[in-house]
Amino acid sequence: MEDKLLAIKNWLGTGSINIFGLPMSGKDTVGVKLAEDLGARFLSSGMIIRAMEEETKNKMTGNGELIPTDLFYEWILPYFDRDDLKNEALVLSSVGRWAGEENEVMETAKNSGHEIKAAVVLDVSEDDVIKRWEIVNKLGDEVRTLRDDDKSEETFKVRIKEFNEKTVPVLNHYDDLGLLVHVRGDQPREEVYQATVDALAAFVAKN
Repeated sequence: MEDKLLAIKNWLGTGSINIFGLPMSGKDTVGVKLAEDLGARFLSSGMIIRAMEEETKNKMTGNGELIPTDLFYEWILPYFDRDDLKNEALVLSSVGRWAGEENEVMETAKNSGHEIKAAVVLDVSEDDVIKRWEIVNKLGDEVRTLRDDDKSEETFKVRIKEFNEKTVPVLNHYDDLGLLVHVRGDQPREEVYQATVDALAAFVAKN
C-alpha cells in the first residue's frame, strides 16, 4: 500500500484526482482518506455549494437537482486559484458533474497548476445505493446524518436521475481522454479504498 501511495503521490505532483459516483457511493469517504494519505487537499463541490447556500441564503439543491452551471462556475471554480491551495495536490469530489462543465473545470484546474490527471468512478448499482439510503434513513445518526436533499426518497431518486442524465456524459468524456479509472464500489469500505489505491497505482504504471 505505502509503495503504491508513494508512486501515486510522485506522479500527481500538484495535480488533481476527481472522484465520481452515484449519491451514497462513498466518494467523499474515499476522497477524504485518499487526500489524507497523499498529503493532498480535499475539495468537495457539494460541501462548497452547501456552505454558499448558507452564506447567501440561496437554497438551490433541496430538490435534488444540480445547481445551474453559471452558479457552479461562480461558486466553485475560484477555489482552484486560492492561495492556500497553491503547490498542493487536490483530491476532488465530483467537481464538474454536469455535461459541459468538465472542459471548463479541466482548463481552470490546469491553469491554476492543478491539472486533472485522473477521474475515478466508484461503480455502485442504483439498487445498492437505494438500499444504503434506506439503511441510513432508518438508523439515522447511528450511521451518518443525511444531507437535506437526501432526506426524502423522492429527492434522493432525483439525484440518481441527475447523475444518469448529466454526469454519465462527463464520465464518458473523461473516458474518451483516457483518464477514467473504474473502481468497484460495492465492497466493504476498507476494500473500496484499497481497490481505489490499486486502480490508481495501475493507472500510474500504465501511463
